Amino acid sequence: MYCNKIPDKPVDNEKIWKKLDDLARANSLWITAYGTGCGAIELRPLHTSRFDMERFGIAMRPTPRQSDVLIISGYLSVKTLKRVIRVYEQIQDPKYILALGSCTIDGGMYFDSYNTINILDRYIPVDVYVNGCMPRPEAVIDGFILLMKKIKEGKAVGWKRYKENLEYYRKNQREIIRNWDLPDYNW
Repeated sequence: MYCNKIPDKPVDNEKIWKKLDDLARANSLWITAYGTGCGAIELRPLHTSRFDMERFGIAMRPTPRQSDVLIISGYLSVKTLKRVIRVYEQIQDPKYILALGSCTIDGGMYFDSYNTINILDRYIPVDVYVNGCMPRPEAVIDGFILLMKKIKEGKAVGWKRYKENLEYYRKNQREIIRNWDLPDYNW
């Protein structure tokens, strides 16, 4: 049945396109992974038929420029933080971070090491943390589902927070990285 009624309020096309874009983006996540130490071991089963991450629209990409999700798994040292920042800034906007394991949350069993990053969110914005040491593939998939939900709701805005508070993040990054040779902006 066709209705000829004219809407009472004007239609906000920009808002509609934004919602459709978020919906499509949430269902097609291309990831690049940065695994350190024991962190990358739980990502391998995601490719198998048992877990089959591609049925959720999640696919691995070879470079950051082709990705929109950065998975950081395992502990980060000062040297690896510098590389993670560089990889993160190469990903095009909008971009999201999925941090796996207790090491990314609070340093894990390396919390008292002089060279371990304890709170990753001080240096780059994390959208979803998945706890565990290391989290099982089921937990990683749950993390992706939560990220998809946040993208659909417009709540996964770490990349905006990074741009708006760049001086805060840069100050924290420079405090810990002594030989700073990163460009001020990569976008």
